[in-house]
Amino acid sequence: MGLTSVPFFYASITSSSVFLTKPFLPRLASPKLQFSIIHRVNSLRSSISFVKDTCCKVFCSQVKVEDNVDDEACELVNGVELNIGEEVDSVNAYLFKAVKNNNGAGILLLSDIFGFEDSSTRDFAYRVACNGYNVLVPDLFRGDPWTKDKPKALFEQWLVAQNPQRVAKDIAMSTKWMVDEFIAAGISKKLGIIGFCFGGGLLMDVLAQDKDGFYGMGVSFYGTRIDPSVVANIEVPVLFIAGDNDPLCPVSVLQDIDKRIKGSRVVIFKARGHGFAHRPESPEEDGDAEQAFMIMKNWLYEGLVVDD
Repeated sequence: MGLTSVPFFYASITSSSVFLTKPFLPRLASPKLQFSIIHRVNSLRSSISFVKDTCCKVFCSQVKVEDNVDDEACELVNGVELNIGEEVDSVNAYLFKAVKNNNGAGILLLSDIFGFEDSSTRDFAYRVACNGYNVLVPDLFRGDPWTKDKPKALFEQWLVAQNPQRVAKDIAMSTKWMVDEFIAAGISKKLGIIGFCFGGGLLMDVLAQDKDGFYGMGVSFYGTRIDPSVVANIEVPVLFIAGDNDPLCPVSVLQDIDKRIKGSRVVIFKARGHGFAHRPESPEEDGDAEQAFMIMKNWLYEGLVVDD
């Protein structure tokens, strides 16, 4: 049973904000995607090609094999481990690069607090690459991401240890690498940026400080700790996706920001909390995660491919 058969209902809030609701979606089986390692090179830049039989979706925190899709658009993704910057002050990253139907566009993906090696983040990055993009996921925490086994009482202490200046520098190094790789080489005119949770909040700072205009658009999934004061400096459209039951990303904050960024859009999913789009935990969230991905997919295509 395909998701396309399930009706969605839209209720407009403003010219650029919508609430989405949907009926119950029966849970689908979620077999793990099987990959074959094709080749590997040196440790600083190792390369793995993932070959699969069909396209994939993120379902209930796993990758689901997707039937009845165009395999030509999603047949081969090359994964490359990178070490960006000088050896004494460098950041690890992972690049998912579309091999077939690569549209040349580069996307920086800023992870949530669980880091760039988290399976949910990599599954999502992989699927974005499946649609023709080159997705770079840097290690924002220098090997020290938050883990679910840590006491919640230590979270603020852990967060303080993630020096904002160091994180900003690592993102700047990652951006420069993408500029050299895709823009300077004449492959793409603009970069895109996606952020989840912690990364969704950082995304706003990155766009506000993008004086050279390298980024053409952004997608913020339930961004946390967003600084409203930086909004005035953002000159590119941003797509905001969140749930109306998420205390970490209040709808009112997003709607206020939406009014201040030209061309932006806010999409709110009814009865959804934090992390539903890349960490779905129920059959209902499966459907909303798929809908959110498709909205993002269209946004990326219009902003980075059609307008490029």
